[in-house]
Amino acid sequence: MLAQRTLKSMTRAVGVGLHGGQRVELTLRPAAVDTGIVFRRVDLALPVEIRVNALWITDTRLATTLSAGGDPGAPKVKTIEHLLSACAGLGLDNLIVDINGEEVPILDGSAASFVFLLQSAGIELQSAPKRFVRIKRVVEVREGAGPSLKWARLEPFDGYKLSFEIDFDHPAIDQTGQRVTFDMGSGRYKQEIARARTLGFTKDVEMMRARGLALGGSMDNALVIDDYKVLNDGGLRYDDEIVKHKILDAIGDMLVIGHPMIGAYSAFRSGHDLNNKLLRAVLAEPGNFERVSFLDASQAPAGLAELAPAW
Repeated sequence: MLAQRTLKSMTRAVGVGLHGGQRVELTLRPAAVDTGIVFRRVDLALPVEIRVNALWITDTRLATTLSAGGDPGAPKVKTIEHLLSACAGLGLDNLIVDINGEEVPILDGSAASFVFLLQSAGIELQSAPKRFVRIKRVVEVREGAGPSLKWARLEPFDGYKLSFEIDFDHPAIDQTGQRVTFDMGSGRYKQEIARARTLGFTKDVEMMRARGLALGGSMDNALVIDDYKVLNDGGLRYDDEIVKHKILDAIGDMLVIGHPMIGAYSAFRSGHDLNNKLLRAVLAEPGNFERVSFLDASQAPAGLAELAPAW
């Protein structure tokens, strides 16, 4: 049987929210089979559980925000995509995330710190079959035209791979890789994707902070670029770090559907908003997908049956 996975033990993290700038504590706990990934706002008088659900995403401006019941006015958790990406990269199915604020800490701006935390707690196989969402038909969402065109697509594939192309028209970014295809079955998420940091432009900082965004941002937790160059000491972690972070985000955004995916994701200039619209389009037609498990692990797509190795 290809089994569900949770943590062996509890682990904690403390950091600041990228946009709110507030100190936040996370406690990551093992969870029973079929729990899924659930955030618990433990700072509220009565703790509120907020289950990962594509239809509960209520804001996608610069990050992915999940609200209880899909109600924008309900308790929420912001900037969930990097933690969810790490969960997908390690094949975690069931996890309780206690959080004492409304924004997941940004840590170093990538998923690597979350991967380290989760692996430090250990990964445990559970006595129930792992569930996947298998894409059965091509589903695509498109917006804009010409230089403003962007699109995202899911299509059938016996495995899980992601392709992304960026187009920033920026002298520093144009010198980096513009397109990446990554196969999750390769087992190389930690080495090739997890360390890619979120991107910030110095020209946008004042505008964003006036809107109450990026208050916790710095060169310690983001890749910062001015009009011409990368400002961080040491430069890029990967030659194509910027497009790899888009893959990292997409992996987290796709896991919001509630289960790991069997299919191929591809996108051009997409972001959190279009990614969520793509999932909603998939869910809108039952014939677009099916939920599957593998009682015989050898029948699963290559690579998806392996536990991620330690660092």
